[in-house]
Amino acid sequence: MFNLKQRIVLSLSAFLLSVASMPTLAQTDWPEVPPTEAPAHWGAVSANFEEIPYPYPVHFLELNRFQQDIRMAYMDVPPSGPANGQTVFIQHGMNFYSEAYTPTIKALSAAGFRVLAVDRIGYGKSTKPILPYSFNFVAANMKSLLDELGIDEVAIVGHSMGGMTVSRFAMVYPDITTHVVMVNQIGLTDQRQSRPWRDPFIEGGTTTYQSILRGHQNYFPLRWPPEHLEFVRRQFGQTMSGEWNRVAQVRRLQGQMLYDDPVVYDWQHIATKALVIGGEEDGLVDDFPTLAHNVNNQLQNSTILLYPGVGHAPQIEIPDLFHADLIRFLKSDPNAPASAWK
Repeated sequence: MFNLKQRIVLSLSAFLLSVASMPTLAQTDWPEVPPTEAPAHWGAVSANFEEIPYPYPVHFLELNRFQQDIRMAYMDVPPSGPANGQTVFIQHGMNFYSEAYTPTIKALSAAGFRVLAVDRIGYGKSTKPILPYSFNFVAANMKSLLDELGIDEVAIVGHSMGGMTVSRFAMVYPDITTHVVMVNQIGLTDQRQSRPWRDPFIEGGTTTYQSILRGHQNYFPLRWPPEHLEFVRRQFGQTMSGEWNRVAQVRRLQGQMLYDDPVVYDWQHIATKALVIGGEEDGLVDDFPTLAHNVNNQLQNSTILLYPGVGHAPQIEIPDLFHADLIRFLKSDPNAPASAWK
């Protein structure tokens, strides 16, 4: 039986081999080291990703929020393996959208889960409205989708900013939540205590290829997956679209939500069986292990699993190991103590 470090080494080896042999995103040969300037052939990308293919059919939930008609894009993926009767709802991070979690969707589907993966309002193929964003707003939209689909019980998995989303959902809707998984969650402190408020309606610095690239490189402080440059291309491409001013405004409002609506006071009220999981070498959070343990200690029924030598995106860096652990937790008895899961 391999210990955790041996399992990580084996998984990392498999990851590196797969990167070398797999067809990359958009069937493009990406350089091993990202270029210092955006390639000249990169073009504009639309605000709602009309030209970006998703791996499964995309549906839209029609909503009216703050007197605005908006649409939330989602994929509803049936089990590809023997169905186990469980539904998992995936929430993406700040710089992503549902399509970026395709390997996780496929792994969960193969394990027998029905998988819901949304582009939150303001992301991906969903509407980009100017409105007062909050985590209660996001949780209510999740609940609206579940009601639309007639789903009355769900496990929720959130990565990065998505971890904040599932924290709020688990607190507000405990009766329908069987498991909650927080993957390298951000928002681990109340930022109002460490920096001043910023007006999201005042433009900040210019968004450049270099600034976008630096943000993505922070996810991988130890090893850069070359194919990840595709996500940089998409984000940079939106800055060249005629809709960038509105997209940038929405991004500022989304970012301000992290400041205005912290979830650090939610965890103590969450009784749902929970897993705090992630890479220890998180480039987005100072001393992530200490702060992650604090989340685990605040939750009423939780356990923690941290991977040494792994950064902010374990689903990308060590996919086989991460997905095996995630699936094992999601299949565990929701009424059993989380401490007994391992």
